[in-house]
Amino acid sequence: MGGSMGSVVGEKITRLIEYATKEFLPLIIVCASGGARMQEGSLNLMQMAKISSALYDYQSNKKLFSVPILTSPTTGGVTASFGMLGDIIIAEPNAYIALAGKRVIEQTLNKTVPDGSQAAEYLFQKGLFNLIVPRNPLKSVLSELFQLHTFFPLNQN
Repeated sequence: MGGSMGSVVGEKITRLIEYATKEFLPLIIVCASGGARMQEGSLNLMQMAKISSALYDYQSNKKLFSVPILTSPTTGGVTASFGMLGDIIIAEPNAYIALAGKRVIEQTLNKTVPDGSQAAEYLFQKGLFNLIVPRNPLKSVLSELFQLHTFFPLNQN
């Protein structure tokens, strides 16, 4: 079950969002997980909903600025929930981003998944996220985004 998100990780991310909400801070979440798996129990499965709920308050009620960064792999519940809930969504080049893995899709639907259809570049062309940024210039890109956000704030605080 490598790469899955348990209850402790979900709680820590939720607390981070709640702290950022209380302090009116911008938020960056770096995603590199498949989410929680059904075998791990209902408490683990609820983490994506809990995090998404905290993000809803952060974004909708407080009008604060969040940026998820999708690294490889970002799959499953993370893609279905908080990985796609940012104001600006950034992916790394060649990142594997999917709701389900290629093998699972092919076995479930009895159809072949085209090579590269779960790669960041292909998904960017389809409009799934806003930017593809390599790690080296990421700091300066984030800096520019936060400067732009302070110039055009989403809230008045």
